Amino acid sequence: MVETAGGGPQDGAAEVLDRSLPDGVRRKVVQIVADGFGGLTVAELPAQLRQYARFAPNRRAKFAGNAMAAALETDPLFRQRIGEKLRESQPELTGALDSGSPPPAADPLDVAAAAYVLRPPGWVKLVAAAGEEAQRADAERADEETRAELERLRAELDRAREHTRSETERLRAELDAAKKETDSLHRKLRSALADVKRGEAALRKLRGEMEAVRAEGQAQVSAAESETRRLKARLGETEAALEAARRAAREGRSVEDMRVRLLLDTVLDAAQGLRRELALPPVSVRPAETVDAVEPGRMTPKDIAARALSEDDPAVLDQLLALPQAHLVVDGYNVTKTGYPQMPLEKQRLRLLGQLAQLAAQTGAEVTCVFDGAELAAPVLLAPPRGVRVLFSKPGVTADELIRQLVRAEPPGRPVIVVSTDREVADGVARAGARPVASAVLLKRLS
Repeated sequence: MVETAGGGPQDGAAEVLDRSLPDGVRRKVVQIVADGFGGLTVAELPAQLRQYARFAPNRRAKFAGNAMAAALETDPLFRQRIGEKLRESQPELTGALDSGSPPPAADPLDVAAAAYVLRPPGWVKLVAAAGEEAQRADAERADEETRAELERLRAELDRAREHTRSETERLRAELDAAKKETDSLHRKLRSALADVKRGEAALRKLRGEMEAVRAEGQAQVSAAESETRRLKARLGETEAALEAARRAAREGRSVEDMRVRLLLDTVLDAAQGLRRELALPPVSVRPAETVDAVEPGRMTPKDIAARALSEDDPAVLDQLLALPQAHLVVDGYNVTKTGYPQMPLEKQRLRLLGQLAQLAAQTGAEVTCVFDGAELAAPVLLAPPRGVRVLFSKPGVTADELIRQLVRAEPPGRPVIVVSTDREVADGVARAGARPVASAVLLKRLS
């Protein structure tokens, strides 16, 4: 038996609520706890509610409602303290509940919430009655709201029907006008389509005429460009021919001058050599010199006959190179492949050119060595030795033809010696006035 704050027995403590609190009653209970919460010290509060001690009542009801309801249900001491605060704030309502006669004019939710907190005898009935009253009030309120909503919807339906009728009439009028306008637009569209077709036909005709004019213009432009290119080509050919003629005239004069000068030097050197060969005295003939006799140092016919040499004698080559302004032309690969064919071409060239450089230094003759360019996989990079001119034939030109060109380039009367074993080369240069010599003779002279 628990004593109340007024000293009476708390018989309602043994009663048990067999259903959940109605929502309205629960909100009222939470508000009662939130209001009485502030009058308690932190030590008087349950542990789970102490963190909300500094909250305002509204915030406390909002954030700690579930915790306060649970503490009120499970903690009798906390519920007793809240009940004391409720008696202080609402003494008339709590006194009426303690006497067992709640005021008839009081709100059933307030009565049920106070009964739930104070737990007087019969509080379960009060809570259940308050819940039923609240449900009945909610049902009546819902009925009223439903009736009001129904009336509102009926009024809206009537307005909608009226609006629909007026809107239907307006739409019918607009539809009739639209049909008339559509018919008019259809007529205009058919007329426009006919105009478009006529325009497209005219456009196709104009396009055909434009294409014809463009094709004709392009043909004329092409013909003009072709004529321009032809005239430019003829102008270029004319300019090239003029320049070639000018260059040929200049080169012809320079070549002829060079050939005449070289021939003159040859004649002068030959005259001096002939004077030395015939041992002509430098002074005019004296009467005593007309007497037939043999003078010391003069050559007799027997001595001249002793001077004849074999064609294979290297001394023949020395005599030829001793002639004035002599030019020695060597068929390079013909000589090297005769003398040392087992060596690579590069080493053949280097060996022959080195020996020819020594020969040029000894004799003072002009030496030209010709190699066949068809034997080469790539251009040869070498520094010709001093006194030796090295030439390679161009693509499509053999070394034999290059040798014949060199012989034809010399003026008639200049001593030209061609070294080659090729009979065709020897015969050709002999007809051009050169002296052919076998490769073996040169090899003997060089060794």
